[in-house]
Amino acid sequence: MTVHITAQTARAQIAPTQTIKTAGTVEVVQHPSGLPARVAPIPLPEAAVGRVLEAAYAEDAPSGDLTSLLLIPAEASATAELRARVPGVFSGGPIVEAGFRFHDRSARTELLVAEGEPFDAGAVLARVTGRAQAILTAERVVLNLVQRMSAIAALTARYVALTAGTKARIVDTRKTTPGLRELERYAVRCGGGRNHRFSLSDAVMAKDNHLAVLTGGDASRLTGVLRAARERLGHTTHFEVEVDRIEQIEPVLAAGVDTIMLDNFSLDDLRTGVALIDGRAIVEASGGVNLDTVSGIAATGVDVISVGAVTHSVVNLDLGLDIVIDRGEADPA
Repeated sequence: MTVHITAQTARAQIAPTQTIKTAGTVEVVQHPSGLPARVAPIPLPEAAVGRVLEAAYAEDAPSGDLTSLLLIPAEASATAELRARVPGVFSGGPIVEAGFRFHDRSARTELLVAEGEPFDAGAVLARVTGRAQAILTAERVVLNLVQRMSAIAALTARYVALTAGTKARIVDTRKTTPGLRELERYAVRCGGGRNHRFSLSDAVMAKDNHLAVLTGGDASRLTGVLRAARERLGHTTHFEVEVDRIEQIEPVLAAGVDTIMLDNFSLDDLRTGVALIDGRAIVEASGGVNLDTVSGIAATGVDVISVGAVTHSVVNLDLGLDIVIDRGEADPA
C-alpha cells in the first residue's frame, strides 16, 4: 500500500536579493527591506552542534519516537520543508543539516536561505528528504533550536541597524541559555553583532563587586590593586574594568587596562566618559540598553555596546515543517 500524508504544498517565493558588494569569496547581498544580509565571520563548530543535538535527542526521544515507530511505515520516505510563518533573519543551517541526519545518515538537506539572510513570511528556508520516521523524530528539536537562533539573529540585526553611521559595535553577554551558548552567540554573529568574552576563563572583567572586595571600599587603592593585577597577566590577556561613576575613570586608566565599561551612565555622562578616555582604552557602554535607547548611546561615541537582551529576552520565531510522504509500503497486516 502506498501511503500519502500531504501537508501544505503551496510554496511562497523567497524574497529576491541583489548583489551589492563582493568581499573575497563572500557575496554580500541587499534584501528588499534595505537590511543587508549578515555573514557570520566565525563558523559554528561541528563539535558544538553534536553536543547540543546529542543532549536534545536524549531528552526528547530517549527510547525512540513511539508515535512515529507505531504509525509510520519503516520504508516510507518524506520531503519536509522548513517554512517561515513570520519575517526574520536566518540562523541555524548547521543545525538543520546535522539535526535531520542525526537519525538518518542518508538524509539530504538543501538550505535555501543563507546564514544571516533576512526572509519574509512564507519563505521556504530549507528542504530535507529522507526516511519519514527519522524526519518526524528530528522535527521538534530542529525547530526549537532554529526558531531561537533565528530570533536572536533577527533581534541583533535590529540593534545593529539602529547604530548605523556610528562606530559602535553591538555585542552579546554571558546571559545565554545554559548549554546553548555557542549556538546563541553564533546567531548573534549571523545578525551582524559581535561576541563579548565567551566564558569566565577568556578575559579579566573586574566588576563592581570585584572592586569592592579588592579595595575594601577605599577608592584611593583602585589604581594600585588593578596595576598589580595587570602585572600578573600574560600580555595576550584582555583586561576590562567596569565603572559606575565618572571619578573612577582616571584611576582605572592609570592602571593600564584595555577596556573600560561605563555602566548605567546617562547620555551626558557617556559623552563625558568618552572624552576623558580619549582613545586610551576601548569604551564599552552597558546597562539600560534597549531598542529605544541604543541609537542615542551609539551616538555618544562609545566603541562597544553590550546588550544582554539579544540572547535573554528573545521570543522564538514561528517556523514550521510541512511534510509530504511520497512513497512507502505499509505492513499488510
